[in-house]
Amino acid sequence: MNPTAHRPVPGFTSLRSAATCFFISLLLLYSIYSSTFIINTKHDDDNLNCPLQPLSAKQNFQRPDHNNPAPPPPPPPPRNTTPSPLEIRHVAFGIAASSSLWNKRKEYIKLWWRPEETRGVVWLDKKVTISEEESKKLPDIRISGNTSKFNYSNKQGRRSALRISRVVSETLRMGMKEVRWFVMGDDDTVFVVENVLRVLSKYDHNQFYYIGSSSESHVQNIFFSYAMAYGGGGFAISYPLAKELERMQDSCIQRYPGLYGSDDRIHACMAELGVPLTKEPGFHQYDVYGNLLGLLGAHPVAPLVSLHHLDVVDPIFPGLSRVEGLQRLLESVEQDSSSIIQQSFCYDKDKYWSISVSWGYVVQVMRGIISPRELEMPTRTFLNWYKRADYKGYAFNTRPVARHPCQKPFLFYLSSLTYDDKRRQIVGVYSRHNESHPYCRWKSDSPDKLNTVIVLKRSDGDRWLRSPRRDCCRVLPSRRVSVMYLWVGNCRSGEINEL
Repeated sequence: MNPTAHRPVPGFTSLRSAATCFFISLLLLYSIYSSTFIINTKHDDDNLNCPLQPLSAKQNFQRPDHNNPAPPPPPPPPRNTTPSPLEIRHVAFGIAASSSLWNKRKEYIKLWWRPEETRGVVWLDKKVTISEEESKKLPDIRISGNTSKFNYSNKQGRRSALRISRVVSETLRMGMKEVRWFVMGDDDTVFVVENVLRVLSKYDHNQFYYIGSSSESHVQNIFFSYAMAYGGGGFAISYPLAKELERMQDSCIQRYPGLYGSDDRIHACMAELGVPLTKEPGFHQYDVYGNLLGLLGAHPVAPLVSLHHLDVVDPIFPGLSRVEGLQRLLESVEQDSSSIIQQSFCYDKDKYWSISVSWGYVVQVMRGIISPRELEMPTRTFLNWYKRADYKGYAFNTRPVARHPCQKPFLFYLSSLTYDDKRRQIVGVYSRHNESHPYCRWKSDSPDKLNTVIVLKRSDGDRWLRSPRRDCCRVLPSRRVSVMYLWVGNCRSGEINEL
């Protein structure tokens, strides 16, 4: 064994100790420098691109407190997402028309169309002749696209239903600017444009909405659907929903060759899109025949939006043509569109009369006291779309026409309407309709001495911004037996239609 193998070299021990101390010093310096870098990068984010400065011995370090992090930066100010009020220019009408009926039906469109204000298109199957002067009173006229590629197998219907069902999509493809809603109707549909806006203003046009109403005929709704908007009464589709419909409609139409009309094809596509019908009772299909007095005289508490099937029913004003009668009704719209044909009722307790007012249309005066619950139900002056159906064939409550000779109503139709600037009220003159009345044995006063009913009212454009409520009616004093004065307006606090 070598006795010198583990013998230490002179001076090596001191050298090793010095190296060890030097290495430890380097580690300490590295750790301090690394901590400086980390802290600077966490607290000096704005200076990330600047060279790091070494920390002096006098600087006090504080590690980041992870239990109390710095507050996040404030959120950006919210954008104004409230849409501007709905205007006429935001609505595009699509009118389905037939060339064979155009000369007659165009007169209905002229009644409500507003040149330079309303926007939309009449879609025809063939070209028609229109004078330059007449074209100024009508919407733009286009020819519908070819639908021969689509299958149609319903033996009771007509292929025209295919082109009519594409009216909304074809109107969308025209690329009108700032459109929020598409409203579809027929060439014999009359719209109250102001009330179209009032109804649609309730809904967010950025969402999917399919708005309309069902038929007055229970049988019609059974055959087709209670969940379908009937096209003649008109319906509205929001812009984003119209875009979705346009993308898939042609393929959707191919899947339903056996359907009857255009509106049930629209409904079938809406069902595929998962969008239900939002019902608004002011859209009126009027699947009825005969006299509309019972329906127009007891309108639901909702804005009147549309009237349809005007060629089928009697003229709404006796002694006038259909177009003339509608013109007179629309004169009331100019004075107070929100209140057109809104019903109110009151009682003349001294004479024992019940009075029902359909503002802008007719006043009915009846002997005896009839409860409000009965007066708000339409009388059956009209016939069901299916003539064999009885009163159970309607999709709403009705009451029979009075059979007692003493309770036949005396009718006073609107003859003129003016605005009194001094009193700031609308003065409506309703003249008695000349028709025979059966002999009555009741000893109470008879309305047969009345010739005129004058209804006073103030315009109420904001009525549909409040909760729905009927106006109240009050009988005013009169010096003449032949004239009755009525006031129609907002109900006072505690006022009711008491018997």
